[in-house]
Amino acid sequence: MARPSAHPHDGDSSRPAGAARRVQELRSLLTLANRAYYVDASPIMSDAEYDRLLGELAALEAAHPGLQDPNSPTSRVGGEPIDGFRQIRHEVPMLSIDNAYDEASVRDWYARVIGGAARSPREGASLFGEQRSDGSDGELAIVCDPKIDGVAMSLRYEDGRLVHAATRGDGTTGDDVTHAVRTIRSIPLLLEARSDDAPPLPRVLEVRGEVFMPTAAFERLNREREQAGEELLMNPRNATAGTLKNLDPKVAASRGLRFSAHGRGQVIVRKEGDAESFAASHSEFLAAIRALGVPHPTREHTHLCTGIEDVLRVIRAFEQSRHGLDFATDGMVIRVDSYARQRQLGLTSKSPRWAIAFKFPAERKSTVLLDVVHQVGKTGKVTPRAVMRPVLIAGTIVKHATLHNYGRIRDAETDVPGTRTDIRIGDTVLVEKAGEIIPQVVGVVLSARPSDARAITPPQTCPQCAGVVEVEPAEAADNPALETVRRCVNPECAAQIEEKLIWFAGRKQMDIDGLGEKTVRTIRAGGSVPLNSFADVYRLKNHRARLLEIDGLGEKKLDALLAGIEESKGRGLARLLSSMGIRHIGDTTGRQLARVFVDLDALLAASPDHLMPKALPRLRAVELGYDPDPAARPETGLGKDTAVAVHAYLHSSQARRTFDELRSLGLDLRSKEYRAPTAAATHSAFAGKSIVLTGTLSNFDRAALTERLEALGAQVSGSVSKKTDLVIAGESAGSKLAKARELGVSVWDEAMLLKALEEAS
Repeated sequence: MARPSAHPHDGDSSRPAGAARRVQELRSLLTLANRAYYVDASPIMSDAEYDRLLGELAALEAAHPGLQDPNSPTSRVGGEPIDGFRQIRHEVPMLSIDNAYDEASVRDWYARVIGGAARSPREGASLFGEQRSDGSDGELAIVCDPKIDGVAMSLRYEDGRLVHAATRGDGTTGDDVTHAVRTIRSIPLLLEARSDDAPPLPRVLEVRGEVFMPTAAFERLNREREQAGEELLMNPRNATAGTLKNLDPKVAASRGLRFSAHGRGQVIVRKEGDAESFAASHSEFLAAIRALGVPHPTREHTHLCTGIEDVLRVIRAFEQSRHGLDFATDGMVIRVDSYARQRQLGLTSKSPRWAIAFKFPAERKSTVLLDVVHQVGKTGKVTPRAVMRPVLIAGTIVKHATLHNYGRIRDAETDVPGTRTDIRIGDTVLVEKAGEIIPQVVGVVLSARPSDARAITPPQTCPQCAGVVEVEPAEAADNPALETVRRCVNPECAAQIEEKLIWFAGRKQMDIDGLGEKTVRTIRAGGSVPLNSFADVYRLKNHRARLLEIDGLGEKKLDALLAGIEESKGRGLARLLSSMGIRHIGDTTGRQLARVFVDLDALLAASPDHLMPKALPRLRAVELGYDPDPAARPETGLGKDTAVAVHAYLHSSQARRTFDELRSLGLDLRSKEYRAPTAAATHSAFAGKSIVLTGTLSNFDRAALTERLEALGAQVSGSVSKKTDLVIAGESAGSKLAKARELGVSVWDEAMLLKALEEAS
């Protein structure tokens, strides 16, 4: 490709006419450079040259405000922060795709597509009648492309101009993130045909795809955060989602996000006729939008296949090569190529019949266990953590992993069938990422055990404060393999205090902006400002001068921190209870208690029986004024054992002192969730049921659904057990769904849930 000239322009750019010509020239050149780099993979200039020209353009636009254009390449650097997100309704719903986890499931899907999922009017005929063949031997044309682990995005172009970008949301309505998406250089702000074979530009064109953070950009961002003492981001997908949700577009501009197209939404052509005049198939659509400048960086891994054996061959080959790519991927999307045949196949309530996502199994690698460190959490739980020889797993370097608990250490799986053993330092261990996120040690390569491997000794005292450690359950004293928890019981343990403070200030707890892990540890390490209790958080304003002496805590940052602390005083009872690290009271139980008790005083006045109405025997319930039917009693989230433990804590001197201090410091201890029991809550199909939500739900916001189910008398739990009554399974449901099936727990899909909710309303 010929390199365009970037030599000085003709004419004087200080004059309006000359400036206008040069601005247009620079915009064209920079747009061409973006397309060459991101679409054609054939750069025409260096990064330094690009930045120089971009700087020249920015200076000209600043000097001549009348020449400014929102579609200028200078908009990529980000403008002013926005106030919040507006909602955008998708003209064509963004449906989720069903998953397959093995080749047999893919074969079943293909068989349904060919002849079983939908019947033609002639019973027993193939789905496509006499003309089912797109390929040879009656087989169907199928497109396979990588499933990028990013954030689903819809880009809407009108007359070739990007008008908005929206997240998938609930599939019907998503968040307007145009402010962030406009800063992504790989996304064209203007569509333009630059080849003779490009199709006519539609009047409306919605391009669906994934916004993602390349692996190199993710690693760079985490290095920067580590150097700044900030918490590391878990994975590229979370980093991408957080970036898009940031209200400051400059954040998105700095993080190197990319876009890859993978489908279409609404298409309105300029001439009469349907969208097929633009493209009649998925493969044609991808070629058409690429000709208009829309990137498809996975195109070399996208294949048009004929028949199921071709599809499976492509999947197997990609699974072997995927980890060398610069983007995270957890599978391949398999879809019927022809749009006409897609329409014939149709949709279910949540997903298309013409597509399925094959999910690769979790990658398992072997490495050497170098050491074990013992960490103390906010409730005193002591957890063993593996220190390992670095190993690349699912696109990231892993040096640490959870060892779960000391019972698992004593009784681990091995590479020898039917054999279990203890894990030892020096062992070759098997590591995988749970859900492609959290590294965990899952077994031992016993055949590789060295002669000098050392046993892992569980701490008999707290590794931080040397206090008493208790082993749970009590039966583990006689059978160590039963051990689930080893816990420091010293309430003054410094490690517990620090972890509790970090938890207390977290976004899902009291949400104190500016009081993150780094700030908590820095203040405590300094020693000049007391930060040893929740009450101390609200006394920080009394130590302004000393706080300003701490490195990294300037006046602006400190003012924001103190404002965040003051704002948190109004979070209410539920948030406070779930923030304090009280055993048995998490987010869900905190909300349930707040629905039953109007304020803290009412909670403190409650007896153990009042804390566990659902667990009460019938006669005792009637005596206390509850309905004899357990399903009709209020749900607190506490059972007979946990209620006693929580009651004991609430009436301990430590808890009373904490509550009194927080009250005196101005915290609102009233419930924002309190509601009197309703007929719907006591007589609905959900009343008294323990429900677990898993997977991605297409029709619901998870938090809103949880609140609705709880209002109908259900208890929404985060884990599946024998006590679980019902599991609601959405897309990508994994281990929780498998456990539900193992235990024989009822499983509903979203269609069943929607019907039950309609009946309950």
